[in-house]
Amino acid sequence: MLHQAWQLYGRWCRWSSPFIHLFTLTVVTFGVLAPLICHRLLHSYFYLRRWHLNPMSQEFLEQNQQEGQDALHYFEKLQIPNASETSGSDAFQPLLLITIITVQRRNDFHYVLQVASQFHRLLQKCGAHCKSHRMLICNVESDPSSHQDVRLLSSFFPMVSRDKTEENPDPRVNQFEKEKQDYVFCLEQSLSAYNPEYILVVEDDAVPEKEIFSVLQHFFLARFSKPYLRDALYFKLYHPERLQRYFNPEPMRILEWLGLGMFLGPVLNCVYSGRSSFSWSLVLFFALYSMALSELVGRHYLLELRRTAPALYNIVPVTECCTPAMLFSAPSARRALGYLRGLQCRQGYAKDTALYSLLRAKGENAYVVEPNLVQHVGMYSSLRLNTSPKLL
Repeated sequence: MLHQAWQLYGRWCRWSSPFIHLFTLTVVTFGVLAPLICHRLLHSYFYLRRWHLNPMSQEFLEQNQQEGQDALHYFEKLQIPNASETSGSDAFQPLLLITIITVQRRNDFHYVLQVASQFHRLLQKCGAHCKSHRMLICNVESDPSSHQDVRLLSSFFPMVSRDKTEENPDPRVNQFEKEKQDYVFCLEQSLSAYNPEYILVVEDDAVPEKEIFSVLQHFFLARFSKPYLRDALYFKLYHPERLQRYFNPEPMRILEWLGLGMFLGPVLNCVYSGRSSFSWSLVLFFALYSMALSELVGRHYLLELRRTAPALYNIVPVTECCTPAMLFSAPSARRALGYLRGLQCRQGYAKDTALYSLLRAKGENAYVVEPNLVQHVGMYSSLRLNTSPKLL
C-alpha cells in the first residue's frame, strides 16, 4: 500500500506543472504547517492571542515571582565580602562599570535582586576576562532608606543614592522628567566613582543574557576599533521583540529582508529544480516565499540564531524605543550628560525619545545590538500604573 502511494506521488510530481507544486507548497505552508507550529510563538503573526495571551502572561508572572524569591535567597546565602571590595573608593579604573538604576517596586518580584544576582553569577563564571568589570547600585528612590532590596545589596556592591527629596517636590518635575534626572544622576555618579572606560547603564528589570560578557568582550577587542562605532553616542542592548519585525520603518531591516530573499531564492530554486536548472521566475517565487515566511513566523526567532557566536551579533543603526540597557564609552557619556541636562522630558517625550532626537540635532550616531543582550522582565512599570499586565 505504501509502495503504491509512493508511485502515485512520483507520477504526480512528474506530470503536474510547477505551478501546481508551488501553489500546493504555499497553501500547505501558510495555511496548515505554519499556523500549527507557530500558534504559541509570542512574536509571530500566527500567534493565537485570544487563546494563549492570558495564560502565558500569568505563567510568566508566576515564574518571574519565583525567580525573584530565588534571587532573594541567593543574596541571603551569599557570603558578605570585605568592606574594601564594596567601598568603590579605590583607585582602580575598570574597563566596564555596570550601573543598575533602581527604584522601589513591588516587593514580591524583587526585580533589582534578579538583575544583580544574574550579573554576579555571570561575573563569577566569566573569570579573568571580567576582572576589570565592576558593579554599582544607583538608588534613585525618593526615600532611599525605604528601598528594602537595596539595603540587602549594599552589603555586596558599592551604592550611591539621591538625597531624600523634600516633602513638597517641585510640581514642574513630572515623572518623565524625574526619570531623566535620575538617569543623569546615575551617569554622573558612574563617571565620578570609577572613571571607567565604558559604562553599562541597566534598569532594574533588565536581566542579562548569559552570553552578555563574551559579546561585550568581542566588541571591546574587535568591533569598537572601527571609528564610526568607537565614537557612537550610545549602544542599545535591548529593543522590544514586538518591534523587531522586518515590516517596520527602519530602512536597514528592509535591506536585510531583501538580502534574505536574494540568498534563499536561488538556494531553494536549486533544491527544487536541481543545480543544472535555473529559472528567474522560480527564483523570484522562492525569494518572496522565504521573505513572507520569515516575516510571518517572526524575525525575532531568526535573530536568535546569532547567539551561537559573539561574532554573529549584529550592530545596526539605532531605533527609538526603550532604554533598559545602554552602553556608553566615557567620552560619549559626558556628551550625553551635556545634552540631557538641556532637555525637559514630559509625557510623549521620555528619555528614550529625547536621546534618539539628539542624534540628528547634534550630528551623533548610535546603534542597537541584535539579538538582545538583556531580557526585560518588569511587567509592572515604575512610570505607568498597570494592574493587569500582559506580555504584549
